Amino acid sequence: MGYSVKGKELLDLHKAMAWEARPVIDTRLATNNLELRAYRDPIRNMFKQFDISSLLDYGSAANHYELPGFDGDSNAKEFFELTNVFRYVPSREIDQRCKADAVLSFGLLERLFIVDLPATVREMFSLADRLLVVNIACYAAQTLLPNGDDLHVTVRPAQWWKGLFDSIAVEFPNVSVWLICSTSWRNPRAFEVYSAMDWLNSPTFTTTK
Repeated sequence: MGYSVKGKELLDLHKAMAWEARPVIDTRLATNNLELRAYRDPIRNMFKQFDISSLLDYGSAANHYELPGFDGDSNAKEFFELTNVFRYVPSREIDQRCKADAVLSFGLLERLFIVDLPATVREMFSLADRLLVVNIACYAAQTLLPNGDDLHVTVRPAQWWKGLFDSIAVEFPNVSVWLICSTSWRNPRAFEVYSAMDWLNSPTFTTTK
């Protein structure tokens, strides 16, 4: 997937920021995935429900799955009972993109240029065999990029994001989606898990999910 011209310029800013903040990022890694850990139990239950053994972490730079202490003595890979974990973090030039049972993305999409969002979401769907789990911040980060823009360049309400995912979900009816939109720090609005197959199998034309 290729970014737009402005999207590439934005990625360069993210790369510069990631390089300058490397000690801070390493400190965040040492705290061991605090954002992911906050959702660990519902995600683990969902992974069991969908029989997930392989995962692509799409864009979550602070998620290391083999650091000890994620939950007691277990690391994240063990806690979620995963056989394989792959990572894609373009700002740190980590690219292990491949098809996996599930794709998970926390805190990425709001950092991307709006023009690049449909192609990015479409790629997430295409790489997920069964399940897509996405957490999006719907508020300003109050952290600035090197050019002075807020880190969260695309701030939209939860229903806007839901519409974006719905419009692409129809192309991937076998992929279920759990969309979480946080309106402030640790204040999530979690939509019900759904897939376009639910709509196709419904006895009515009305969609409520």
